[in-house]
Amino acid sequence: MLKGAKTGVDSNQLTFFPALHESCHSEDFLEVCTERQIILQEFAGQEKVSFKFSVVVIQGHLAVEGVLLFGKKHLYICSHFVLSQLEEIYCTRHCLSSISDQFIFSLCHKDQAIEDPACSRYLYADIKEIHPRRFLLQEIALEIFFRNGYSKFLVFHNSDRNKAFKRFCSVQPGLKAKGITEDSLNIRRGAGGEKTMLQKWQRREISNFDYLMYLNMLAGRTYSDYMQYPVFPWVLADYHSQTLNFANHKTFRDLSKPMGAQTAERRRKFIQRYKEVEKSEGDLSAQCHYCTHYSSAIIVASYLVRMEPFTQTFCSLQGGSFDVADRMFHSVKSTWDSASTENMSDVRELIPEFFYLPEFLSNCNQFEFGSMQDGTMLGDVQLPPWAEGNPHRFITLHRQALESDYVSAHLHHWIDLIFGHKQHGPAAVEATNTFHPYFYGDKGHLSSINDPLIKSTILGFVSNFGQVPRQLFTKPHPSRSTLGKLTLGKETSSLSHPTRLGPPPLSSLQTLKLSPAVIKETPKGAIGHIVYTEKGVLAVEKNKVLIPPLWNKTFCWGFDDFTCCIASYGSDKNLITFEVMAYWGNCLCAVCPTPTTVVTSGTSSVVCVWELSMVKDKVRGLSLRQPLYGHTQPVTCLAASMTYSIVVSGSNDRTCILWDMDQLTCITQLPAHEAALSAVAINDLTGEIASCAGSVMYLWTINGQPLTSLCPASSLQEQISCCCFAEVLDWDVRSLLVTGGSDGVVRLWKMEHGKRPSQDAGSRSQEDITDGLKSKGISPGFWPAMRRAGSTAGPWTGRKECQPAPAIPLPGRSLWMENNPLNGHNFGFGHPSAMTGTIYK
Repeated sequence: MLKGAKTGVDSNQLTFFPALHESCHSEDFLEVCTERQIILQEFAGQEKVSFKFSVVVIQGHLAVEGVLLFGKKHLYICSHFVLSQLEEIYCTRHCLSSISDQFIFSLCHKDQAIEDPACSRYLYADIKEIHPRRFLLQEIALEIFFRNGYSKFLVFHNSDRNKAFKRFCSVQPGLKAKGITEDSLNIRRGAGGEKTMLQKWQRREISNFDYLMYLNMLAGRTYSDYMQYPVFPWVLADYHSQTLNFANHKTFRDLSKPMGAQTAERRRKFIQRYKEVEKSEGDLSAQCHYCTHYSSAIIVASYLVRMEPFTQTFCSLQGGSFDVADRMFHSVKSTWDSASTENMSDVRELIPEFFYLPEFLSNCNQFEFGSMQDGTMLGDVQLPPWAEGNPHRFITLHRQALESDYVSAHLHHWIDLIFGHKQHGPAAVEATNTFHPYFYGDKGHLSSINDPLIKSTILGFVSNFGQVPRQLFTKPHPSRSTLGKLTLGKETSSLSHPTRLGPPPLSSLQTLKLSPAVIKETPKGAIGHIVYTEKGVLAVEKNKVLIPPLWNKTFCWGFDDFTCCIASYGSDKNLITFEVMAYWGNCLCAVCPTPTTVVTSGTSSVVCVWELSMVKDKVRGLSLRQPLYGHTQPVTCLAASMTYSIVVSGSNDRTCILWDMDQLTCITQLPAHEAALSAVAINDLTGEIASCAGSVMYLWTINGQPLTSLCPASSLQEQISCCCFAEVLDWDVRSLLVTGGSDGVVRLWKMEHGKRPSQDAGSRSQEDITDGLKSKGISPGFWPAMRRAGSTAGPWTGRKECQPAPAIPLPGRSLWMENNPLNGHNFGFGHPSAMTGTIYK
């Protein structure tokens, strides 16, 4: 596919940039190719390139020719560059392509405007895992997962993939145990006696969503290639009722049958088709039930067409424009009817976003999709009556359905169809679940096909219609344990209850009392930061934050000379003092999102991102990575989420700014609040952002869209001093918020998505807040109601006097996020723990 005489050989024998006489191009032509300077500018100091590989970088539905370089401590992915036969690097404008496969060459040059070459640098230490992948049914790709949640999908020459993987393992030895191998595909048996993901799912230690994401990852499904996007099942069949009844089995789809057999009549027709099709000549048989697939790039793009970059993806796949409005995804019910009963060419399943991302159901970007035949303008997706026109409510109920008792008891049947023993063969025929032979990677024998026309036809078929995931099970998948049974002598945790509708903390609010747990080291002043660990509660006074993950060190500030220091937890001894912060004024707030990252801000109004340099686990230096400018007055509060790689800053100038922790740039600025910001918080599960200004608390989506606002305090004179999100169920997307006010009361609030709420007792009029938002040109979202769940007088210290509540972040299990490939920081969320083969303990 990718040719090059000595691809992957030791570059000590080669020159990185060629002498002019070595090139097949003229001197004048070579001098034009100045884009190679982009690579040199990205190089780390004293860099030495040891290996080079020709690659194709896959970005959703796009394929870009590029070069992979191995340096001393970094790898470099150079897009729109070519590695010539003499191992020389040129941009694609000034050198012929090294791609010999005509179909992949056409993908790289199809409907693409000429883009500028680019080069990205990555530390080897930032690589979390590397998984071998298929591309167009061929084992020629690697997907590199980085610790920040991003990934890169690279296509190699057949032999180059193994060479590149071995090179990765040599520069990062820890990767040897993390790559996908044939042995690791046996998820029934864990290494070293550890529980496998299958066992955890059976025992309800992880959710159905997590397990499906994990199976998708093992089967080669990825967000990076829309042709192999993760596939999820339709779980409901009721899209007409006013309310959902999870106790009625008719509410649910029959998970033991594929979408082509949801009704007896539909199944009969597909069986008849299977019997009527005669076998074609040759090895490849055209006898099948379905000639289309349940997952493809166009299906993914059609679902997500209201969000970029999927809008442009859909138009590109459709020839440059939107489809006829009636054929586009406009109604959940209509799509279900089409895929389950009406359309013999439609057997589509769902994608993960149906269970966590309400934004894809709204036409927030106001795209003009045209009018349907009945004259209705196509805009937001029409939701079932039980969703009450609210995308957030739809996602909440849909996720509850996925985690329900019925789906938990029958999900293994669907796994058999998609990833298991009913995927192909006699069991698939019996289950009415066979697809065209081109969809199966083990039947195409692409490497043995010499006729380029036949091979191109097969690849075009796969590219347009999809491909079957890698088979994971050859025997029936075991079922999940029934609810309420004892597991290993212990009662099943209440957190694993799939139908619990109320957050667990709410059930015990009436009997809330001080915990017998004691703080490990008693702070000597007002509390500034609290962390709950398995070993106990850790707390430090104001102007200190604990540093993860061991929490045995603190970052301290607030000294008269504007210095800062690193200290041991529970000790007055400073390990090391830094003066570099003195240039940035008085520090007022700080967060430590990672063991080596500190974010500070204060009177200078500049948000500073610092890097702690470590030598043998000891801090040796503090250097400024990037100052972030945007505020005009002192910054009073900070919050960070490594799940979403964002930092939120709040200032006396009444603004909140969202910052990208990876790119160290501004994502967006929230509209002006009515007072100076006093507290901000980020929900690591949903990405929602809470901002507090004066007596008003605002709730925003991670994309900066307003959801709701209210006044938690009992009067406008009382101020909110702190807030945080509390984790409830790992699959319950409803928020539980905790606020502390100047009246010394800690209040708990839960979100209920529904119709526009009436004024809550003791809260500020929603009308007043809405009018204030509208006056700034903001249209509030879907009005999730923040209902008071309980309150506790006093700051939870046992003191009777009323004092301002301290900042108390509640404990919760850590969750990881796999970023959807959405440009413009339009985030989704999920468990990359499932996508990368790692699950929280």
